[in-house]
Amino acid sequence: MPKAIVEAKDLKKIYRMGKVDVPALGGVNVDIREGEYVAIMGPSGSGKSTLLHLLALLDTPSSGRIFIEGTDVSDMSEDEKSSFRLNRLGYIFQEYNILAELTALENTYLPAMMQGKNKSEYTKLGREALELVDMGDRAHHLPSELSGGEQQRVSIARALINKPRILFADEPTANLDSRSSHSILNLFRKLNKELGLTVAMVTHEPEDTKIVDRVLNLKDGLITNILKSPTILNCEHCNCKVYEDGAITRTREGKTHVFCSENCAESFEAE
Repeated sequence: MPKAIVEAKDLKKIYRMGKVDVPALGGVNVDIREGEYVAIMGPSGSGKSTLLHLLALLDTPSSGRIFIEGTDVSDMSEDEKSSFRLNRLGYIFQEYNILAELTALENTYLPAMMQGKNKSEYTKLGREALELVDMGDRAHHLPSELSGGEQQRVSIARALINKPRILFADEPTANLDSRSSHSILNLFRKLNKELGLTVAMVTHEPEDTKIVDRVLNLKDGLITNILKSPTILNCEHCNCKVYEDGAITRTREGKTHVFCSENCAESFEAE
């Protein structure tokens, strides 16, 4: 069994609302294994986004310990956490959080600039990251010239540019139509399998969990693990791996053909 890359031990989070303490997490113990694609689910107020924020070092637990790649990050200062996030973690926001006045490429290479890389290096890394998410031909477009799905791909490229081992995503398909959502989820799986990237994703859509390895269900601030074993198929255009429930399909002459993305399906239809 792969080793745990993220561990939470007796993780608690209590928010102070005036004179009232509001518990969000009530002692969570969880591990995310290296190379896993994990979904975190639960009803509104269950603590799923709180858990993701804590694991990604965007918030501080009231008590408990967090270990990332064997490093106890629980007592790090804010500056230490910021450096750790920049160099070792990737985070994707629900609202894209890309800057309207910058091109796709400029948005993508911002984290590499923050690392102090020179212009030729961060530009090269930015282009490579955009290619990874099939946005290489949109590098010089502004966000206003991109669809919602394309903007989310830019935010994914930005999260990938510093080559993190772990990618956290907070409801990444919440603002997308079903076609774009499908494409983003399969992109996560492709990155997970081809790069060995560990992915932890919060979602409220049961449909989104069909291609993940495990679902971590939260209720009243506590978590339950559900194991899954999805069926793997090959894309008939590029031959990459695609999970059956997340595959794009097309029918020709009575036969169903399987693809990993709309781009591959459209290339097939054009043949």
